[in-house]
Amino acid sequence: MAKGHEMMDGSRPTGFAEAPAAAFQAEGAALPAPATTLATGARFRVRALRLAPGEATSLQSHLHRSEHWVVVEGTAEITVGVLARLVQEGDAVHIPLGQAHRLENPGRLPVLIIAVDSGCYLADDDVIRHD
Repeated sequence: MAKGHEMMDGSRPTGFAEAPAAAFQAEGAALPAPATTLATGARFRVRALRLAPGEATSLQSHLHRSEHWVVVEGTAEITVGVLARLVQEGDAVHIPLGQAHRLENPGRLPVLIIAVDSGCYLADDDVIRHD
């Protein structure tokens, strides 16, 4: 753990949580699956979402969770409701509970998103597909 995350006595601050080290990949290494869970809690889940060039998710919404996406590599086209926009590395998008959304990779390079899901129910079956 980095020194900046430790107390003066070497202990961790109360409530500090970190994903298992195996969940993080070396720089430049591909993630093994399109979605990898990095951390979970009672009301949150953090995932890495990878899309190859030309890939897209279905237009979908969730009844029990909102999502916050941060683009960490590449450029994505993100649709929230009827608005679609290009989002570049370092940009973030909030997807409110119940809002239809889609993630697309219109470029020639892979896209990597860190997604933070929050809500009372976070299982993968909380998906309504609109396509």
